[in-house]
Amino acid sequence: MEGLIRKVASTVMQEGSRSEGMLYMMHWRENSGRIVPLYIGRAGKYGKGGGNISANLLGIETDMSKFARWGSGYAYHIGDLSAAACPGHASEKVVQKYRRWAQRLFSDAPTLTPTLRRPVYFWATAWTPDSYNIWNDFGSCFLSFEEYLLIGVASELFPDVLLNNEGVNWPSPHAELPTLLAEQ
Repeated sequence: MEGLIRKVASTVMQEGSRSEGMLYMMHWRENSGRIVPLYIGRAGKYGKGGGNISANLLGIETDMSKFARWGSGYAYHIGDLSAAACPGHASEKVVQKYRRWAQRLFSDAPTLTPTLRRPVYFWATAWTPDSYNIWNDFGSCFLSFEEYLLIGVASELFPDVLLNNEGVNWPSPHAELPTLLAEQ
């Protein structure tokens, strides 16, 4: 995972690169080879101000504190997952979202030796406006839009597995409306 993130980040940061950032997915693989997405996210090339390189990608070769959102500090995936999966962290540092992650990923947590329920894999790619998009009708799209498209589709196909909180499809109170209209 670390090598892949560094390789993709290097592609994103290359001088003249049209890349908008990195698109990534943490997933399981079934025996059939089917991918089961656990978490879909992105690390944009530019920070919130728009002009500066994102702190999430800056110094990624040697600094793992932010590491394309997978950093070891609190408010980053590995740091917050560690707080939920391993004892000894201040209670205010244990975030509910990552308790869910720990329960999904590990057979026992919190514990000094968390053991994965099954192998976890990681995929990442640099994203440009010309990158192949999950929904051909849209043509090219921005990284942030592609992330939401993927999360939306994954939450529809894997609602009990996907760990994303944002961008998921929630059951509508009007879910039966098309059926009711068809009956009239």
